[in-house]
Amino acid sequence: MKISGRTAIVTGAASGLGLGIARHLASLGVRVCLADVNKERLDAVLPTVPSTDAGEICSVAGDLSKREGAQNLVRSAVETMGHVDILVNNAGGGVIRPTLMHTEETLRETFDRNLWTMLYCTLEVIPHMIERKYGRVVSIGAESVRNGLWQHAVYSAAKGGVHGITPGLAREFGQYQITFNVVAPAMVITPEHAALIESMPAADRREHDRLLEQIKGSIPLGRGGTVDEVAAATAYLASDDAGFVTGQILSVNGGSSML
Repeated sequence: MKISGRTAIVTGAASGLGLGIARHLASLGVRVCLADVNKERLDAVLPTVPSTDAGEICSVAGDLSKREGAQNLVRSAVETMGHVDILVNNAGGGVIRPTLMHTEETLRETFDRNLWTMLYCTLEVIPHMIERKYGRVVSIGAESVRNGLWQHAVYSAAKGGVHGITPGLAREFGQYQITFNVVAPAMVITPEHAALIESMPAADRREHDRLLEQIKGSIPLGRGGTVDEVAAATAYLASDDAGFVTGQILSVNGGSSML
């Protein structure tokens, strides 16, 4: 894969998919800047991401759902690494619950985490990539945008914004050799999610297990995806090999929706 020596920002990189993507990119020779709102956790995982011949890794803590947080991230990454070739918009998460149980706070939290983080980071990195006439922006979306999932309507609305803006950006900025794509995973049980399930009270765990079984039943391959599978798809779209792929939604979904 033609990606070694590139530089990348990965948001939401202190755990879960973001950490897996950061580690995978680093294993391919990419110099990575990890970003997350949780500084303590970011500091803890930093030693687990290898440096490369392209230079030492770096980290930036801040709230990317605020414009100033995204500005500080891109500015710090450019100052540290010299330039940014790749932006992986992974920061996300949200409250998964029946739609009518959402509150004003959980509605805003879900959109802040999943849509505003992607939008602000992308807006901040585009001018830098235009100047260099090169860029790869890969955003992590969600399979639930396409197939609908129980208790995911609000989350899917936020991720749907990520899916929806991507083709427009791809068309608008293609003249600068910047590509924009989405990786849309189906159910992925990260180590953090597995630990959360283990810590749930018995009644909550039974309800959560029931939901997971419903979701698994919608996947022809009969299982959830893995962090490594999502990371590999992300790395491909971030590579030089994907230079003619833009404006696409790449579903990593075990067949839970097709075409």
